[in-house]
Amino acid sequence: MNSHQNRRSLLKRTGLAMASLPFVPAAWAQTLGYPRTLQGPMVGAPTADTIAVWARVSGDFDVVLEASPDRYFNTVRASAPVRANAASDHCTVTRVSGLDPATTYFYRLRIDGQLDRYQPLPYHTKTAPRGRAAFRAAFGSCARLQIDTEQQIFGVAQALAPDLMFWLGDNIYADSGEPRAIADLYRRQREIERLKPYIRSTASLAIWDDHDFAFNDSDGANPIKAEALALFKSYWANPSYGLPNKPGVFSKYAYGGVDFFLLDGRYNRVPTDVPDGPEKTMLGAEQKAWLKDELRASRAPFKVLVSGGGFSKAERGGDSWAVYTHERDEIFDFIRDNNIGGVFGISGDSHMGELNCVPRSEQGAYDFYDLCSSPLANLPDLDFVDQMPEVRIRPTYTRSTNIGLLDFSFESGPQLSYTLYNMYGAPAWAPLELTPSDLRNGVQTWRQKITPSELVRWERFQAGGPYFQPRMDD
Repeated sequence: MNSHQNRRSLLKRTGLAMASLPFVPAAWAQTLGYPRTLQGPMVGAPTADTIAVWARVSGDFDVVLEASPDRYFNTVRASAPVRANAASDHCTVTRVSGLDPATTYFYRLRIDGQLDRYQPLPYHTKTAPRGRAAFRAAFGSCARLQIDTEQQIFGVAQALAPDLMFWLGDNIYADSGEPRAIADLYRRQREIERLKPYIRSTASLAIWDDHDFAFNDSDGANPIKAEALALFKSYWANPSYGLPNKPGVFSKYAYGGVDFFLLDGRYNRVPTDVPDGPEKTMLGAEQKAWLKDELRASRAPFKVLVSGGGFSKAERGGDSWAVYTHERDEIFDFIRDNNIGGVFGISGDSHMGELNCVPRSEQGAYDFYDLCSSPLANLPDLDFVDQMPEVRIRPTYTRSTNIGLLDFSFESGPQLSYTLYNMYGAPAWAPLELTPSDLRNGVQTWRQKITPSELVRWERFQAGGPYFQPRMDD
């Protein structure tokens, strides 16, 4: 008898022995090959009457999502079955509709008609509110499991209890032109133990940046961009991706009375080393036209531009909006000329926490705030702390990994409070408070919002001195 036959005989005898025990269900003897979830579940973007759940399963099976307002599933609503197959790397997104708004629901998956015995307890999440309502949105970028396999920040994230999580790119570090490597990193990242409970209850939406698009600083010439996009669609549960005739990961998402505009800064990007000018683009003509149309149509008091790279000029020589300022300023001019209020940005990539401002009030518009959280799970970086953007509202934060948190409220009028939290759950600096009246043409606010020490640096630089003097400024 060969070794393969020995192993098979041993497994068979073990299964028979287990089935004969009075306290072990006979079905447990047949667990080998049982249809199950390999990675996930992860909650996707909800609506007021729908929840969405992503999962990667163990074979070509029909996957059904069941939701109930009670943990015992006395009342059940089920999704249509979604077939997992090799084309989507056996990833599925199932959606249950007909639910009540702003309501917590328990959920579970049936795979090939059976409940997943490896995850027997149901999870819970909630639907979106209908109309304006207070909510929290977390965001961050740069999760590199090759550097940080513990990823302590997600314990902090779960304790903050946001309703939404925006992943701003470099969500994995594939750094490869091989689609199999990208898929492998997605799977491994979803296995991070601290991450699992967070994404099982908190809705995740994502864009990409260079390291999950292909290589560092990769652009629209990426030869596997179609394959990278297909994998992105397989491994996330965004509400939509691009336009019918224009591929990409950009989309608009509305929650609690706030509009989020998720931008794709990679698929159509002109190389960073091309001289800046009217033809140099990060977004591409179609995405930019889409963004302008959606901003003009929005009636939300806050409109959030969700970007991989920062909007300010802090990262000189990098691949952020600092080297696409002609296109950036074109968008800013459009916002001003069409009297579109309430716009600010969130971004990542720089491996440090930042709160910057482009003082557009000097051009008859309003000051554009750029809120940056990075890294979620990587080494903080000191490369750019001595580089001055247009205005730094808060000092750079480089002491640990971090995550940004947006608190929106409407009780006494629309208001936003932004705080950056470190890996221990402590705030990095005083929060930024904004209202729609701060974000309308002709209003200057940055001098009232800035930390006094940063104002000293800014004024010293304007007078011809150095921006960064470590011994004086520390």
